[in-house]
Amino acid sequence: MRSFEGYARGDGKAGTRNYVLVVPSVGCSQGAAQTIARGIRGAVFLPNILGCGQIGEDRGLVKRTLVGFGMNPNIFSVLIVGNGCEQLSADELGKAIASTGKRVESVVIQDMGTKKAVSLGRRIVKEMCAHAAKLVREPIPVSELILGTECGGSDYTSGLASNPAVGVASDLLVAENGTVILSETPELIGAEHLVARRARTPEIAGQILKTVAWWERQSVAAGQNIREGNPSPGNIAGGLTTLEEKSLGCIYKGGTSSLEEVISYASSPTKKGLVYMDTPAHDIEQLTGMVAGGSQIVVFTTGRGTPIGSPIAPVIKITANRDTYRTMRDNMDMDVSSIFQGSEKVREAGNRIFQEIISVSSGKPVKAEKLGYRDFCMFTVNINI
Repeated sequence: MRSFEGYARGDGKAGTRNYVLVVPSVGCSQGAAQTIARGIRGAVFLPNILGCGQIGEDRGLVKRTLVGFGMNPNIFSVLIVGNGCEQLSADELGKAIASTGKRVESVVIQDMGTKKAVSLGRRIVKEMCAHAAKLVREPIPVSELILGTECGGSDYTSGLASNPAVGVASDLLVAENGTVILSETPELIGAEHLVARRARTPEIAGQILKTVAWWERQSVAAGQNIREGNPSPGNIAGGLTTLEEKSLGCIYKGGTSSLEEVISYASSPTKKGLVYMDTPAHDIEQLTGMVAGGSQIVVFTTGRGTPIGSPIAPVIKITANRDTYRTMRDNMDMDVSSIFQGSEKVREAGNRIFQEIISVSSGKPVKAEKLGYRDFCMFTVNINI
């Protein structure tokens, strides 16, 4: 059984990173939360602007996402920074995250004012980081990994080379009893029947078709054509002509394994193997959803190039476009354009990606981490009040 060098958590899970997370429970406390985390080694700030004004399904989505980040195995402990009058309180978030056994503390601005909240918060976070620094990496079976897969800024090379190579890596992880998340429901349109065909049961197949139908209905209800925004101008310039063509390339990331489960946005898989998460196609929103669902590491293919990263999970950028790799070497982690040159087969490139997943999970930094890129954006569906 393959292993990586990770951080064992008290709830039996394991992280690829070891952060203390500072979470504003509402946009009003974002400034204080950012100030608390600033300059403290090992502390990460989550730029949340929501937490008040969301009702119904949206309130649930925001809570699930913020709690999911706190529960992610890459997090050692959490400080929640509240304002005091928001709908989604620091106490509510903290109680949910504390179910993992992690230390969770909170400060509330209306209880003491901003300066005192920041001063107290910084003392707490420094103490948490000192404790986190004592934890050492140890061998963890790769079966504990939840790999998020994503493609963005796609061109013709994505569906022909980099996505199939990621699919090989996905199959290798599934063979080790690991978990792989495939997402981007609007980019399933035109290929949903192929994914549904791989479902473990007819019920799971029906769920796939249902998620795609929902997105198409939402577009029609808004009086819009989803195909006017997807493929994007960059996709078209990169050689993609239709959404269906883009979708056929997108699904390669999931490899060839059976589909075991369909889960909602920011939810955690309950099955091992290939899992589908219903997310939008927007890169940062879907990345946020997978990490909130427990992904400790993400592979991200791009033909045109993109610099984004996650606040708490390493994002491995892979391109099969040699020009993009040359132009964006400060953003790209892996070049698989060798597939087009004939010097490497898709399976060989996939094996190389799998090895990189293990190396990065064991602590090797990715380019987005070196640049300090920690992008975060939550998916919401209803009207905010």
